[in-house]
Amino acid sequence: MSDGVNPFESLQEQIDDAGAFIDIDDDVLARLKQPERVLETNLSVEMDDGSIETFTAFRSQFNGDRGPYKGGIRYHPNVTRDEVKALSGWMVYKCATVGIPFGGGKGGIIIDPSEYSESELERITRSFARELRPMIGEDLDIPAPDVNTGQREMNWIKDTYETLENTTEPGVITGKDISSGGSEGRVEATGRSTVVAAREAFDYLDKDLDGATVAVQGYGNAGWIAAKLIDEMGASVVAVSDSSGGIYNAEGFDPVAAKDHKNETGSVVGFGDADEELTNDELLTLDVDLLIPAALENAIDESIARDIKADVISEAANGPITPQGDAVLENKDVIVVPDILANAGGVTVSYFEWVQNRQRFYWSEERVNEQLDEIIVDSFDTLIEAYEDHDLPSLRVAAYVVSIQRVATAFEEGGVWP
Repeated sequence: MSDGVNPFESLQEQIDDAGAFIDIDDDVLARLKQPERVLETNLSVEMDDGSIETFTAFRSQFNGDRGPYKGGIRYHPNVTRDEVKALSGWMVYKCATVGIPFGGGKGGIIIDPSEYSESELERITRSFARELRPMIGEDLDIPAPDVNTGQREMNWIKDTYETLENTTEPGVITGKDISSGGSEGRVEATGRSTVVAAREAFDYLDKDLDGATVAVQGYGNAGWIAAKLIDEMGASVVAVSDSSGGIYNAEGFDPVAAKDHKNETGSVVGFGDADEELTNDELLTLDVDLLIPAALENAIDESIARDIKADVISEAANGPITPQGDAVLENKDVIVVPDILANAGGVTVSYFEWVQNRQRFYWSEERVNEQLDEIIVDSFDTLIEAYEDHDLPSLRVAAYVVSIQRVATAFEEGGVWP
């Protein structure tokens, strides 16, 4: 893993790579590489023992040419300003890739949530919600869960916003609990789109997913859901990992049982049906048919990419492959389904949730999953068309070619204010 790669620079490099294949003015392309605004704020919050602790938090609004800003809020000790900027940019092009009428945003707090009580986390979250209040709203900026956040935190933000605004506005945030206006199918959405995209890639390559071997790096929500769903499709999950390490069994194992073990012990390591333990880097280089990186960004750098043996990679995480790693994988003819398509299920179902909140009419899980499948399949077909028609070097470049053209068109049609 490359810790020294700046994710914001990676985003800009990806945009430049695609820009070489697009008839677009340099000044317009330059505009699409920078966020419109970034909030940096310090939250002073009372702890359970009465002391005051200060936390640095960010919210980046990257581009709103195609609709309200949209993107998650993560709680992690390694959150940085550049990381949040990069993630908000990836959200712009993710939404455009799948044709959702949103722009891109992202937020984060520099914190290790495992070190704080639930009551402290609630006060921290509500403090951040107060700072975000002037920036967010169902027509302005709609946050969502991300790393180390979930329905609980989204419910707190919704309640804080509605209380301060003296209103009812469930569409101010997505990823909520069902009883608070959330959508069926939202929890599984990111993992589901990852495997649907992988399924389409296997079909494109005329490969059989039934019996295919799969390794999943990262066993949080997206990773374990992807493992469960790909197993249900007939593939064999042979390796999974989390921050503590990984497990491997060449014959495959039950991914749900592995998740149960993680819930009981805090890690997949030590799971009884595994033959051996391995590191995260060792998992990435296993000889498998499908690799699903579902941890954090920059997991696969140039060095690791040289040892990749998977035929297909479907990116459940945001930015898991550095640009240098991408170049190596292109030369090895590894098919990479890029994050801005593969993991777009989360924002797609968040869009469904937002629509349902606006209409006050809620869908069944079956309808949600059918609509998600249709959008991912249609978007994959669009990427393949661009990839083949323009003789592009990768599906990632194809995704950026499609999405940048859509964002640039929206900007140019709107014109420029003096």
